Amino acid sequence: METNPRPAYYALPAGAWRDYVTLLHLPYTAWHLSYVVIGAAAAPVLHLDRLAGVIVAFFLAVGVASHALDEYRGRPLQTSIPDPALLTIAVSSLAGAIVIGISAAVVVNLWVVPFVVVGVFLVAAYNLEMFGGRVHSDAWFGLAWGAFPVVVSYWANAEQIDFAVLVLATACFVLSLAQRKLSNRARRLRRTVQRATGAIEFHDGRVETVDLAYLVATPELALRLTGGSVILFAVGWLLTKL
Repeated sequence: METNPRPAYYALPAGAWRDYVTLLHLPYTAWHLSYVVIGAAAAPVLHLDRLAGVIVAFFLAVGVASHALDEYRGRPLQTSIPDPALLTIAVSSLAGAIVIGISAAVVVNLWVVPFVVVGVFLVAAYNLEMFGGRVHSDAWFGLAWGAFPVVVSYWANAEQIDFAVLVLATACFVLSLAQRKLSNRARRLRRTVQRATGAIEFHDGRVETVDLAYLVATPELALRLTGGSVILFAVGWLLTKL
């Protein structure tokens, strides 16, 4: 691993348009949008137009606004995007998601409104670490970015919530907890550790050098494989419904 490692394995070299691409956390955004697809695919009736609307709304709220607020607050990705630009991106993207939600409330069902309110709360409270950071926890991450997209997307297509989707949402909640544990480990190593040295000696005489790259490799490989499998699972399930 380089002397000054990138803040995330998917981070592009710093500067210009690359910072804006890095800001999207594309592997994780695709992962969480997969939960939207899974929720829709699980519904007894699939409405592709509604699925498209929910995907766009979650992309704007989670993929763009949430990450812009996170970068604004603590610069975890070390981008050079100005603070006013980050706030503009966050507010405009969240406003776009709200517009989609209100439109759905008018066209589909007024029960969309509570989902919109909860979604806005989660984006703001989690990423700005409101209430003393109580909402910025593993459990809230799992609820906000794992369970919530499944429930919203299922309801948008079925217009009801039943036990089956709650079980599915729980599974995605647990998957998000695993993601959080792995990503926390990888981020901490990349962003706070200056150097790691050591060795592992095996009974057969083999010796493996322990450095920062060694420590980061396993959690990041697990993240890539798990995220990729969730995306493929979502696409495959959706294809069975078409």
